[in-house]
Amino acid sequence: MSILILTACIIFLILQIAWLKINPFIAFIVTSLLAALFLGLPIETISPVLQKGLGEMLGSITLIIVFGTCIGKLAVSSGAAKVIAKTVMNWTGRKYVRLGLMITGFIIGIPLFYSVGFVLLVPLIFSVAHQFKLSKVYLGIPMLASLSVAHGFLPPHPSPMALSSILKADIGLVLIYGIIIAIPTILIAGLWFSTRFKNIKTESDHEILNVEEITNEGKLPSFGLSLFSALFPVFGLTITSLLPLISDNEKLIAICKIIGDPSIIMLLSLLLCTYTLGIKMNRSMSSVMDDYTQAIKDVALIVLIVGGAGCLKEVMIVSGVNETIVATLNQVNIHPFLLAWIMAAIIRICVGSATAAGLMTASVLLPLLQSNDLDPNLFVLSVGAGSLMCSHVNDPSFWMFKEYFNISLKDTFKSWTVMESLVSVLGIVFIFILNALIH
Repeated sequence: MSILILTACIIFLILQIAWLKINPFIAFIVTSLLAALFLGLPIETISPVLQKGLGEMLGSITLIIVFGTCIGKLAVSSGAAKVIAKTVMNWTGRKYVRLGLMITGFIIGIPLFYSVGFVLLVPLIFSVAHQFKLSKVYLGIPMLASLSVAHGFLPPHPSPMALSSILKADIGLVLIYGIIIAIPTILIAGLWFSTRFKNIKTESDHEILNVEEITNEGKLPSFGLSLFSALFPVFGLTITSLLPLISDNEKLIAICKIIGDPSIIMLLSLLLCTYTLGIKMNRSMSSVMDDYTQAIKDVALIVLIVGGAGCLKEVMIVSGVNETIVATLNQVNIHPFLLAWIMAAIIRICVGSATAAGLMTASVLLPLLQSNDLDPNLFVLSVGAGSLMCSHVNDPSFWMFKEYFNISLKDTFKSWTVMESLVSVLGIVFIFILNALIH
């Protein structure tokens, strides 16, 4: 009965978001409240349970998401992202222009949210398409595949960060494994798949693509400084995760444990970028802080949605429904990674939001991870891969792609939807291959 109640609550959650168009944060809170009531929690304990779930979830990831958003915003406004894009494009030239766009999308996609990276990089795609007289979709798919993979697989993006927190994964290893899986995925789903779209035609460019976002009055950072600043969190998390694996020095391990805490790494990265991409570029501190203020406003709702998922998770734990789920799922003859991928994919198709799909799946499958000898880092990536499945009309990114590239619904499904589905399928395939190699 408890599983039936939980299933009904999740369906109700999906209906609230997809059909009634209710804000996902409010939908999570309402669903958590109803789940607590129907699962028999004492009325006087429901509010404390929801508060605990919200607080524990936000306490573990809020700083990381906020700091990461601020770094991404500064990378755009300082011109660092533009410098990285132009430099990579100059290196690759016309012959390997799609490879250059793909590499650019992957580099810039790590520190930037998907929507920010999309709006930033689409003008570059259109500019290159005009210069080389090539199809915009043909050029755009490799870059957008890179952005999508970074959004679904790699910290410090909200979904991988929240999943890592819920599933008690090592964020550094999630990042390393995510990059390993991402490379072949984008080569196939981006570079190879895009060869089918040489002849898709788009009409005139949209005026919005000509808006200039750089606010530092023309002084741009160098490529090396831009790359180092934007990717410092990646370097920091990778180094502090690998050093303890190859060294027995207790002091070094202790230092890596302190500095390698994601919140500390992101704070150090933010301070570094404030100087390298702000003060060093002759920008005033107030101007940099204005960027940070805007970035925090932009990410506030995402943070609250993650917190709402924490409420539902806590209700499941306190009510004991998680133990029932374990007993039931253990009877299902399917690998837990595949089960996580399928569930995330189904919710993604229903809801449209990759972040919401990942969080809902993790909340339900957390007990399965705790009862099996599974790699939580690959489990995070399995959920992340499933959450990218089959982007269609209920996903804002679907419409962003269609409207910016100005193509038909049929061509949008043929290109964007199939590319996202291919990313998802390849992701779970390479997760199983990596799992076989390292375990």
